[in-house]
Amino acid sequence: MKKLFWLFILLSVALLLGGCTTRSISDSGYKGGNSYGRSSDNPFYKGELTEFQVLGIDPTQNVSETQIHDALANSQRVSIRRGSGIMLVQSGAIIPDDTLVSNLERYYKVAVFTGVPNDSTAGTNYAKTLRLAAAQGGYENILVYWGLLESAQENLATKSVSWVPIVGWVVPDETQHMRIRLKVALIHVKTGSWDMYSPKPFSDEAYSAIISREGRDQVQVATLKEKAYMSAVEELVKRYAN
Repeated sequence: MKKLFWLFILLSVALLLGGCTTRSISDSGYKGGNSYGRSSDNPFYKGELTEFQVLGIDPTQNVSETQIHDALANSQRVSIRRGSGIMLVQSGAIIPDDTLVSNLERYYKVAVFTGVPNDSTAGTNYAKTLRLAAAQGGYENILVYWGLLESAQENLATKSVSWVPIVGWVVPDETQHMRIRLKVALIHVKTGSWDMYSPKPFSDEAYSAIISREGRDQVQVATLKEKAYMSAVEELVKRYAN
């Protein structure tokens, strides 16, 4: 009986939560799950950078134990002085989001750099190219970040009230649960030493009707980005400032 009870709970949750989706913070336009929703059409989004590219790691390279020991012995703690220069890269975006830039500028001199993957970099050491670009601008550190938005829709009882056309448009019939998760890499330009952290995730929920679905979705995205970016900068300063 106990097993049947928990099976019932799991099935109930699965029925309530539908349309679970994920999207990059660099492609965070509304992606509706019905005929009223409009899929995001961002012509500038070409995918994400990988940690291998950004940190200069060749996954096809044969690595010896000696190389691992030497790398560990020569590793250096990454730190960043307040007021020093940071080249900021948002994976997948031509320009990092303004909210993070403005939060970061409270402590550092910030230059923005594209995070759009480029096929022409295939076969090159992208990490060194990135470090050279930062060095030429006089920036001591590179900050690269990735972000994921996860959402699920919970259908409300009012969704079944559709016999009067206008009702289906103005009565809230769905709750959207959304969560944002970030991953941040700080790279020292001169040495290539790096560190990585993930700020705490933030979540939100919002009720919406068909007519307000897209607007509510984008308000949620903006709200969560603002919270996550502020947290990411605060943790950066706490971890690495000297």
